[in-house]
Amino acid sequence: MKKDPFVEYLKEKDPSTKQKKYSWYTAIGLQKVDGLKTSDYLKEVAKRNIEGEITLDDSKRLIDSYYKEAPDIKKDTEEADKVSVKIAKILSKKAFTFSVVEYVNIHKFLFEDVCSHAGKFREHNITKKEWILDADIVVYGNATTLKEILEYDINQEKKVSYARLTKEQIIKHISTFVANLWQIHPFSEGNTRTTAVFLIKYLRLLGFNVTNDLFAENAWYFRNALVRANYNNASKQVFQTTEYLELFLKNLLYNENNVLSNRYLHVNYKGKPDIGAKKPDIGLEKMPLTTKTKGNIIRLFNSVKTQRFGRKEVIKILGLSPSRSSELLKQLLDFNIIVPIQGYGKGKYVSNI
Repeated sequence: MKKDPFVEYLKEKDPSTKQKKYSWYTAIGLQKVDGLKTSDYLKEVAKRNIEGEITLDDSKRLIDSYYKEAPDIKKDTEEADKVSVKIAKILSKKAFTFSVVEYVNIHKFLFEDVCSHAGKFREHNITKKEWILDADIVVYGNATTLKEILEYDINQEKKVSYARLTKEQIIKHISTFVANLWQIHPFSEGNTRTTAVFLIKYLRLLGFNVTNDLFAENAWYFRNALVRANYNNASKQVFQTTEYLELFLKNLLYNENNVLSNRYLHVNYKGKPDIGAKKPDIGLEKMPLTTKTKGNIIRLFNSVKTQRFGRKEVIKILGLSPSRSSELLKQLLDFNIIVPIQGYGKGKYVSNI
């Protein structure tokens, strides 16, 4: 599988640039929670900042200028680039106040250049279909009581004494707190990215050294874990659970090696996560497929990663005919490498590994 040179650069161990690399890696990686992808130009700007050639303020000016001169670039890419710079800036600073005002201001700061509702509570109720729920929805906070609920949750958290908790209790408590915070969903868009940044800053305030790559490499898992922590369907014997968030936080805070695989979070998955195990290999070498087909699968997964895709994307990425693309998708389904998702149009899939 072809590696991204920029990601490999970010992973290089250099004490002098460690914090900057972490900030950018997390900033860019978090765009995945909303299916967004940054531009190559943003990566060039990020590298110049990491190397000390330009400041973060310079980075923002360059990105702003870039989109003024190239207005035809997709709005999603523009949002990913501009928000990435803002996240990198927030994570580069130590200043933080654990409060509703801080939470709201983070959203305003991140999105003020890309939407009109930045930092404003939504005035309508929202729902979103989730592929891990078979296109079912999570119930978010009532639009009429968003501020009050936020204030209550954060004020209750301020009363907690972590000195009295064991490691297991700390993980369980933080998982429950962040799941409840996210479920409020006080803004029309950008809630997961805001919650993630707020959580990172809060964990640092508590004394945790949150400077690894978990948020960058498992942003989509983090979001799906939040979904499962807030979903109940008694008719199907599926109930809300923080177990997936707990695995994520154990890796993040205590350097454990629990598997963080999105397929475990799907409501139809019947097994249990393998705690402490390494992420399983896709196992292509054991499948009765041609070498060319195996190569196409690797290329496809390297491109789509955790994003939704269908036959149109397969044709574009691999250059296959419509019929061959359909055949490849059928093979992937037969081997349970991908799973169909509902609610996003006909013939959409996502990785099951």
